[in-house]
Amino acid sequence: MRILHTADWHLGKLLKGVDRTPEVAQALEELLEIVKKERVDLVLVAGDLFDRPQVSVEAEEAAWRFFLGLYELKVPALVIAGNHDSRERLEVHGRVLERFGVVVRGEARFRKEGGVVDHPVRAGLLPFLSERRILDFQDGELGEWRGQYAEKMEKLLRHLTQEEELLLAHLTVEGVKAGGGEFEFYLSNSYAIPRQALPKLPRYIALGHIHRQAQVAENAWYSGSLIQLDFGEGEEVPRGALLVELPERGPARVFPVPGPWGKPLRTFRLRPEELDRRHEELRRFGGYIRLLVEGYLAPEVKERLYQDLPGLLDIQPLQTKGLEAPVEVLEDEVEAYRRYLQGAGREKEALLERFRQVLMEVEGAPF
Repeated sequence: MRILHTADWHLGKLLKGVDRTPEVAQALEELLEIVKKERVDLVLVAGDLFDRPQVSVEAEEAAWRFFLGLYELKVPALVIAGNHDSRERLEVHGRVLERFGVVVRGEARFRKEGGVVDHPVRAGLLPFLSERRILDFQDGELGEWRGQYAEKMEKLLRHLTQEEELLLAHLTVEGVKAGGGEFEFYLSNSYAIPRQALPKLPRYIALGHIHRQAQVAENAWYSGSLIQLDFGEGEEVPRGALLVELPERGPARVFPVPGPWGKPLRTFRLRPEELDRRHEELRRFGGYIRLLVEGYLAPEVKERLYQDLPGLLDIQPLQTKGLEAPVEVLEDEVEAYRRYLQGAGREKEALLERFRQVLMEVEGAPF
């Protein structure tokens, strides 16, 4: 069996007001060509199809075109929700997409409730679970759960992988490096599970959430995002998709598919006196640019740069003595509100999740 593993499309992504949807849509068209050329038997989409709960019609159309393209190729798919997706909307979409050979899970379920499917191979499906939502399982099939997030997730993972060939999950594994554009709150220790918590029974674990392509266990991989979504680790970070061969016996064989999709993003760290000398280099760069400038730039100079450099999206002062990374001045709003709720003894009132959803619905929110 030949499998294509993809994740973290983030359709609807806005970067400094620029809609990245056309770039992702083009990458999805390229994926369809790979599915056809490589004679893929099954496609796995491990979450974060969309960048926020409410996206444009164009973003939803790109996803539908991809799944309808798979239907025309007679290739089934398994899909789970990520932390950026609307669980409810994906569940509704899934009721229709099931007619086209696509099984979708927006909500986490137990084995007997659809958490394990046979389509066409037996697979466990685990969409993203927040700390609050994982408590919904405490009175369920697994009995009362005590302990931290990682312990509860490990128990759920074992529950979904007793005899399954595959596992799809949207989560953070301890020690994995970010690829740029991830929501840092969900990469924190409270949301990370140790590598040894990943079950050894599935022959392949398709992970989503981290935008860097990486192997995190003998049988577990992150496919990475299709395009570079934000200024972060840089364009050298591996990303794209994974082609997985599942032989009748033995371990899966994994082959990275490094698609050169989307425009590159690059951060240039310069001194004001270097701007004129490197102006032509910046103008010819074919992607999006963030400028970190050491020292003061007059407003009229900034305006001229934005007019002259079509790819320039952001100019920030470099507030360091050298040319190191800029100092972060903004506190994570969600983490700040979380600490407030804990101090007020109100952390169990589901206010944090509501606050997070409001932030995600704000246009351009980087979640």
